[in-house]
Amino acid sequence: MLNQPTLEKLRALKLTGMANALQEQLQKPLPDLDFETRLGILVDQEWLIRENRKLQRRLSQAKLQQSACIEDIDYEKPRGLAKAKILELSRSQWLQQRLNLLITGPTGCGKTYVACALAHRACLDGFTSRYYRLPRLWEELKIAKANGTYSYWLVQLAKIDLLILDDWGLVTPDIERRQDLLEILDDRYQKKSTIVTSQIPTTHWHEHLNDATLADAILDRLLHNSIRLELKGDSMRKNQKSLQKATE
Repeated sequence: MLNQPTLEKLRALKLTGMANALQEQLQKPLPDLDFETRLGILVDQEWLIRENRKLQRRLSQAKLQQSACIEDIDYEKPRGLAKAKILELSRSQWLQQRLNLLITGPTGCGKTYVACALAHRACLDGFTSRYYRLPRLWEELKIAKANGTYSYWLVQLAKIDLLILDDWGLVTPDIERRQDLLEILDDRYQKKSTIVTSQIPTTHWHEHLNDATLADAILDRLLHNSIRLELKGDSMRKNQKSLQKATE
């Protein structure tokens, strides 16, 4: 059998995993395995490589603000974060049900980290994700309107399985920003999931939006079928600074 031409053809067909697995079998023969088993090994290797590539692509496209994972979430600090609730969310059933997640609490309590950790888990489970600070997203949408790509932006945002809108409430939205929010959330309503983090309690969101009609429309699409995490306690950043000083 001419093995080298076969390897070259596999690589030309972009079947790198199968080519590598075949080369390994040729270098380390497996005499006790039948043809079907050896073929299965080749296919499994190709599948694994492709799945890893897809995962890396999802993680890269997510542009998560923090390198976070579920396993590293700190439950020791008293901030109202229940481990059982996070483990339930980590199963991603809420994403399959197209529910939203609203994380509120004082600055530094870990809202962004929890959001990024859940988005990381979503990527592992095959969902697409994208992180945005809401004030920056508004600015990018403003630029998109100026250069004629606004509709394209909305279409792309609507496709994302899990959209993170971080720092809701830091900037008071004007009429243009409120309309942007309505467009984004209307496209996603009962189709995709959104995580919102905010220092402002959800009970004050209507007041913050400062427009009764648009606020009703926005919050109806956001609060309906939502899961809420209300964090509390001192800033985690203060604790980190204290630890740094203690080790100096």
